[in-house]
Amino acid sequence: MSILHTLVLIAGATLISFILTPVARNLAHRRGWVAAPGERKIHKKPTPELGGTAIFVAILAMVAIQLIGERFAGWKGFFSDATTRPLVLVGILGGATIIYATGLIDDLVDLSPGLKLVGQILAAAVVTICGVRISFVMLPWAGQVQDIGILAIPLSIFFLVAFANIINLIDGLDGLAGGICAIAAVTMLLLARGNNQTVAVILAALVIGSCLGFLRYNFHPASIFMGDEGALLLGYLLGVIAMMGLLKTTAAIALAVPLLIVAVPIFDTASAIARRLRHGEAVQHADRQHIHHRLLGRGFTQRQTVLIIYVWSALLGVGAYAVSHTPSTIQIGALVVFLIITALIIWLLGLYDSARHHK
Repeated sequence: MSILHTLVLIAGATLISFILTPVARNLAHRRGWVAAPGERKIHKKPTPELGGTAIFVAILAMVAIQLIGERFAGWKGFFSDATTRPLVLVGILGGATIIYATGLIDDLVDLSPGLKLVGQILAAAVVTICGVRISFVMLPWAGQVQDIGILAIPLSIFFLVAFANIINLIDGLDGLAGGICAIAAVTMLLLARGNNQTVAVILAALVIGSCLGFLRYNFHPASIFMGDEGALLLGYLLGVIAMMGLLKTTAAIALAVPLLIVAVPIFDTASAIARRLRHGEAVQHADRQHIHHRLLGRGFTQRQTVLIIYVWSALLGVGAYAVSHTPSTIQIGALVVFLIITALIIWLLGLYDSARHHK
């Protein structure tokens, strides 16, 4: 798949998302589908939440254009590889539709946490059953690949649901989740190209473009939010890209690379879960102690906070790319170095102090 083809996909998704986002915003305003301000929310006025719909439609439209190009223009893509079955694409799009619909319903009528989780599991199960899964793991101490058999299905479902939720939980400031997803998708695209995983490259390009078009209206001061429908969808797609483009290798570090790419929201999610359990609160209970809240509390503006996390995420992406290209004998050491650097960034920003002083 050529660089030009990839750029065309990114540009197309950007343009469609850019055009559709204000349409979704106007529709949400007319129907009253807005996020109201609240004690645990940063925004000060009711803001439309249908941004995820523009992202979803932009991705679907570009998938259709890609398929037309494959059929009539000889593009490489979903079916240029003989090993890619139609069922795989059906599973990816089917799962995407289910998780988007789950988020949309939650945005409109507030689903219970249990029903919301059921929708996420169903979406992950559909794509997993259709063939996108973690089929083996590398055992560094044994120097061999281990086929995990039937465990591939629950492990893959857990992986996708976790990816969806870490993006959903980080979505707390204007432009934050969209920017993180775009940065993560750039890294995944480069790694997938290196592994010759064309489908993962296409999906990553569409995530990048749809996020860029949306960010024009979502960066502070945002006139529209992506809502759960967008955050869950993007997290799901990043998880699919990771499984298709990054985990199709026997490198010992393979599973760690996608986790390093999204280490910022992973750290935020892990600290949020630990904090809530420590204080006897439900895991899904919202609070104002996420990374972005702590940075705001230290005097940074919304834009400064988002840009800090952008740079942090980009550095981790560079680190993940570098780790994946180091000799296998030093990959673990390189990964540890980047994790130490991340811990130092957290310390320099005073985030440890914020967590320790939380009451």
